[in-house]
Amino acid sequence: MAGLPGLSPSEQLLTGLTRLGQALRLSSWHNAGPAKLTPLQADILVFLAGDRRPRRQGEIVTALASTAPTVSDAVRALVAKELVERRRDPADSRAASLLLTEAGEAEAARLAVVPEPLALALAALDDDDVAAMLRGTTAMIRVLQEQRAIPVSRTCVTCRFYRPLAHPETPEHPHHCAFVDAAFGDGELRVECPDHEPAVTPDPSAGQQHRPGLP
Repeated sequence: MAGLPGLSPSEQLLTGLTRLGQALRLSSWHNAGPAKLTPLQADILVFLAGDRRPRRQGEIVTALASTAPTVSDAVRALVAKELVERRRDPADSRAASLLLTEAGEAEAARLAVVPEPLALALAALDDDDVAAMLRGTTAMIRVLQEQRAIPVSRTCVTCRFYRPLAHPETPEHPHHCAFVDAAFGDGELRVECPDHEPAVTPDPSAGQQHRPGLP
């Protein structure tokens, strides 16, 4: 029996991910709020809110896979909107660190609320769907990071505290987080974790045995 015409399952998946990315981008434009944030400005606020340490502009460039001039323009706009403030870096008097202002904290909290269209889309998934998608997403992110195709993010599968399949006797919670000393399942995998510590530096030339991620 001949297969269905059209793209392969993997290509269909990439097409679907592209559609979801478009939806997220449109949602970001529609969720600009009173400060009329661009998607990049919103991403910067969320990044700074995710780790309250003072961050240098170069860290934002790397984390958001952007360019120095583009991020500089966005930061300048956020400073003008009084959502971000620059402070002299105590470790280097020639450098500046970026911090959220009180208004920036409030705006980051607003951005953390999932817009209704996306919330409804997520509500269409049951727990098994969420777990499967998280597992697949983190696996893809790991490979892309190893190929240096995307910046390294703070996922479970690249964290030194992650122990995949440490509890085979409990299929619902097979993995282990050494940071909190607790078992967890695919549905609790973190794509972004504030307690992440890198296990290894992703290296395209590294063999399979060096991967800290999913088996």
